[in-house]
Amino acid sequence: MYMDRLLGKPPSAHVLAEYISTLSAAIAPAPDIKSYPDVIYFNYPTLGVSFQFSPRNGYKPVTGLRREQLKDDDLQLEAADIYNVLGVNASFAPYPCLPIELHLAGATPATLTIAKDTTGKEFVAWLGEPSRKGGGTGPSSGSIHIWCEWSQQGIMVEFGGSDARGPQAWERGGNAVWRVVTVFSPK
Repeated sequence: MYMDRLLGKPPSAHVLAEYISTLSAAIAPAPDIKSYPDVIYFNYPTLGVSFQFSPRNGYKPVTGLRREQLKDDDLQLEAADIYNVLGVNASFAPYPCLPIELHLAGATPATLTIAKDTTGKEFVAWLGEPSRKGGGTGPSSGSIHIWCEWSQQGIMVEFGGSDARGPQAWERGGNAVWRVVTVFSPK
């Protein structure tokens, strides 16, 4: 299933429930919900995916809401984070359905196949230079991993491992493997 079919849907959309069911070998787990006035997260740590819903129609959720307290009709999926296995302290398991096929607006090729070991070089070869990028500065023990965003295609990638942080991260970053892929509506 293409992620772009999920964007814009409310949490109760059948297509979202179907998607979560395809990721789970058993009964799909209930999401770990984190609510804030400007965003609601539906986290599925065991499935390696997190959904970010934005309020609309003037809806202002409060912090700490439970699932049954949410107004589904006033929420829409804005972004989805897909997690890869990198690092020993990862709070999300790896996404179980690798490789991932993403259909991206305005990208050539229109469908990207992202494997567990896809590197920064491969993303740049597919999508060209990113419209935004950051991270990688500071000492390797405390820096932020490098990340790249292709706004017009609706994809952001955070890279992991030692190649993705520290003073020379951008020189080594081409060899860094993705840690999180975020899919969102193109800007």
